[in-house]
Amino acid sequence: MTIITETGAQFTATSPEKDNARRPLAGTPAQTDRIADKDAAQNVVRLHQVSRRFGETQALNGVSLTVKRGEILGIIGRSGAGKSTLIRCLNGLEQPDDGVIEIEGHAITGLSEKQWQSVRSRVGMVFQHFNLLSAKTVEQNVALPLKIAGFDKARRQARVAELLALVGLEDKAKSYPAALSGGQKQRVGIARALAASPALLLCDEATSALDPETTRSILALLQSLNQKLGITILLITHEMEVIKKIAHRVAVINAGEIIEEGPVWQVFAHPQSQLTRTLLQGLLPQLPEALADELTADRQGQAIYSVQYAGQGSQGEIITQMAAELPGKFRLIQGGVDHIQHYAIVRFFYSVPVADTAAEQAVLHWLQQRQATVELTGYVSGNA
Repeated sequence: MTIITETGAQFTATSPEKDNARRPLAGTPAQTDRIADKDAAQNVVRLHQVSRRFGETQALNGVSLTVKRGEILGIIGRSGAGKSTLIRCLNGLEQPDDGVIEIEGHAITGLSEKQWQSVRSRVGMVFQHFNLLSAKTVEQNVALPLKIAGFDKARRQARVAELLALVGLEDKAKSYPAALSGGQKQRVGIARALAASPALLLCDEATSALDPETTRSILALLQSLNQKLGITILLITHEMEVIKKIAHRVAVINAGEIIEEGPVWQVFAHPQSQLTRTLLQGLLPQLPEALADELTADRQGQAIYSVQYAGQGSQGEIITQMAAELPGKFRLIQGGVDHIQHYAIVRFFYSVPVADTAAEQAVLHWLQQRQATVELTGYVSGNA
């Protein structure tokens, strides 16, 4: 984490988690091999240097990624970033030009359609627009993959009843899709995707066609399924709010490349790329527009600083503590505290008079001691 003062001085502090990630595996070669094997067994999905081209367009460019068993990984990016191509490579609808894709340790690149059948049952797919058969009832839609897999009628009926109870649609078994709401249709889609007890659930913009309230209910359902069944979920979305609500880790994709990856709380607290910062703008407090329009690079009046901070538990009270310990040294302009994965994510803006250099340095030093990320935003004349 870096603190940047108006003089350009920088203070860097790395977290133990990041330090550990850079350390090689310890122990003898045999021990290292066992650790590597164990890690491989924990990965439901592994992509290594996966590329896919469509003519002159590079849809995926050397993507390497893992999804661990039982986790929810969100992949976020703008339209055209490569999200849909990535998910189509994972469900077998596209074959990469280069690289390796493994599902539960088995390479799926280059498989024939017949060979894919044994893998496909381990991968469930939830679509943006539901993809239900309008001429079939809810129970018939859910039973379809079981029928294709050769389940007898009694087993199909028992499994369908179990799945509809799981997604809260027991009373809709005989209904047709036209009689369902968007949220109910998506619940049918989820039940159908779970029919064959897959290890991996792929969700392609599963909530983007839904209203906010229904979106929350579907995300709550997916989170519940992850916890109850231990199913691994890979979630493709362009909405950072979706990532925030249920994902454990997030990968940001742009122009076919993964440009940032990490635990959701960490990416929210310390976004590394400009794209990530842009995607977060709607979720994190921003400088009031009227004040932002007045900002200048000329040192005058008031210096405006932005602060990003992440801490566990009561450490989220940094604003209150700062006000108590540095009374009269600064003025709070705008800010807020959110909680993600047991971390308090804090972002706020404050101002100090440029004439009071001692106060300016005292606040910077206080924040530096707490490893906050502080950046000079600019100056405004008069009072902020």
